[in-house]
Amino acid sequence: MQLSELLSVSINSIKVNKLRTFLTVLGVVVGIFSIIVIMTVITMLQNTIEEGFSQLNSATFQIQKYPAIRSGGPGSRAKYRNRKDITMEDFQRLKDALSTAKYIAAEQWQFGKIVKYGSKETNPNISIGGITLDAFRTNDWVVKEGREFRRTDIDYSADVCIMGKDVVEKLFPNINPINQIVRVDGFPIRVIGILKPQPSLFGRSRDNYILLPITKFQSMYGRKNQSVSIAIMAKSKEEYQQTIDVATGIMRKIRKVPPGEENDFEIFSNESLISQVNDITGGIKIGAMVVSFIALLAAGVGIMNIMLVSVTERTKEIGIRKAVGARKKNILHQFLFEAVILSLFGGFLGIFLGVLVGNIAGSLLNAQVAIPYDWIAIGLSLCILVGIIFGTYPAYKAANLDPIEALRYE
Repeated sequence: MQLSELLSVSINSIKVNKLRTFLTVLGVVVGIFSIIVIMTVITMLQNTIEEGFSQLNSATFQIQKYPAIRSGGPGSRAKYRNRKDITMEDFQRLKDALSTAKYIAAEQWQFGKIVKYGSKETNPNISIGGITLDAFRTNDWVVKEGREFRRTDIDYSADVCIMGKDVVEKLFPNINPINQIVRVDGFPIRVIGILKPQPSLFGRSRDNYILLPITKFQSMYGRKNQSVSIAIMAKSKEEYQQTIDVATGIMRKIRKVPPGEENDFEIFSNESLISQVNDITGGIKIGAMVVSFIALLAAGVGIMNIMLVSVTERTKEIGIRKAVGARKKNILHQFLFEAVILSLFGGFLGIFLGVLVGNIAGSLLNAQVAIPYDWIAIGLSLCILVGIIFGTYPAYKAANLDPIEALRYE
């Protein structure tokens, strides 16, 4: 039988018993749906997170006291809290020793602050960053209006700041903020620049911050109990890993970490952050696979059962086919193909519903629309595999029916 004829016979068989077909493939629908809906949501979240984490330049990594994503119980938090702060002296020694880096910047942050201008003020959710000059390169910050900090701003602790878009829109809806005076924790600060907006993360803006010269930041909030984050850009992508290794060795020496002991600081990059996210979602993927495997196993048993019933109902048809010249392999292929078509029918329905529901769920989190093409391919492959495994015995039974006994069957 040609493929087109096999397909036609299989579809006609499905049409004859629509309700029975639907109930048979329901297990396949549930199994594939559970995989696709979870993988769709995870793909949407990963794409959104990857774009959000691209705040660092592609050849940049960061050294800081705490990990970027903290996990574990109170014990792990105490471990990080008890580490020595990274100081400006550590930063300067690293900058002097690390010749393989193109840019090295220091940053310090305060969160949940209010910025005031006249009678207007922001919500208490503004981040205040103290930075050195190279931070503009390592973070891909671009000044849209005004100017960046100069060396003299750092050296003389100038009362100047550069604002993110959200702060500008809140305080200066109708006037140019350049050279206006705002107040942060009571300190008067002159606005000298506006930053180009950054991509949002899960629909939330990341432009609610202002930048100060790090010396001004320290004069406002003190030098003690303020760990410094160090951002480092390698000279090229090829030298990236080498720069990480050299910087790690220098920091261990600066902080007197004994040989054999783990680092008392964290190194992260876009890649490491994404890797951590993947580790977190890995358990969810395994759980989805287990649920799907159980559902597909039950669905396979259902397909086998319905195919055995179909063989019994069509015994006389099989006898007639054999009487007019059909060989065993023709009958085997016919019923095996029908089992695969049944499984794929459920698979396509499960994929459609999974992608649809997954994108609806992901959109509620303001994640980017996505279609997990790799998992769709895996899902379809599983459907074919289920159809072949659980359709083989009914097809073998049909192929081995005695044609004379089949013709006599009533």
